[in-house]
Amino acid sequence: MDDKNKMRELRERTGMNRKTFCGFFGIPYRTVTDWELDNRHAPKYVLRLLEYYIRHENFCKESDEYE
Repeated sequence: MDDKNKMRELRERTGMNRKTFCGFFGIPYRTVTDWELDNRHAPKYVLRLLEYYIRHENFCKESDEYE
């Protein structure tokens, strides 16, 4: 999965829109937008940390779907 799809998939797992997601994680809105539109690439470690946090803190809107 490429970075833009991974970022969008992580955000959608939480059930948050982009603005709420950015506010919750403290990531600038423009940065996440650029990542999702493939204008810039999210660092691999950021994607891994977000995935870990979302999965282990039960932020998934449908938690059993991703376990």
